[in-house]
Amino acid sequence: MKIALIGYGKMGKLIGQMAIEQGHQIVATIDRHDDWQNNEATLSQAGVAIEFSTPDAVVENIYECFRRNIPVVTGTTGWEHHKADVRAYCVQNHQTLFTASNFSLGVNVFFRLNRQLAAMMNQMPGYAVRIDETHHIHKLDKPSGTARVLADDLVQELHHKTGWNNDESAGTETFPVVSHRIDEVNGEHIVSYTSPDDRIEIKHTALSRRGFAIGALKAAQWVIGKKGFFTMDDMTNAGH
Repeated sequence: MKIALIGYGKMGKLIGQMAIEQGHQIVATIDRHDDWQNNEATLSQAGVAIEFSTPDAVVENIYECFRRNIPVVTGTTGWEHHKADVRAYCVQNHQTLFTASNFSLGVNVFFRLNRQLAAMMNQMPGYAVRIDETHHIHKLDKPSGTARVLADDLVQELHHKTGWNNDESAGTETFPVVSHRIDEVNGEHIVSYTSPDDRIEIKHTALSRRGFAIGALKAAQWVIGKKGFFTMDDMTNAGH
């Protein structure tokens, strides 16, 4: 693959390193707005862009790729309020966007476990549900994109819940999603159900960022040659 890296923080650097180890080529690196113009010639060589930037930069980065007809794979989170408009533009203009709140294959198994456990817990109204997510102090969005997916899935699956709050509060129809920012933690998510007598929990802990990079590179390979808006479910359900 010939890859344009959009965003050159810790994840961008790791993806670049792993891409080269796998025999791919980084044809352009974009970390500031001026870099789009400065790399115009090499961007034309890119078969796909992998984007890990910030919530305030991601939408413009995606549109810059669309203008150049470059398929985009993004792992940036915190831009959910723009996603419907970007998706509509992508589909209407025959562009390609693959977005995931978390590229870890293990996390996507965790998503499925979360839905299955929630379906079972519908029969257990005496348990209070809660999500705790912990990340490094540099993470800008709260809660994490992964926690949002977990929480939204719980709202869909738990018949007695209609929403969630990003704090310790919980009502009859809502539950808490609590964000912790500590040192250089790669990412930990816990979904728990607590009664006066016991506690049930499922937990995913990222031991390194390599799992995210591996998933992003797999998504980039998968999406080349496709048109439309895609997520991890599309890739995993396709058996790749």
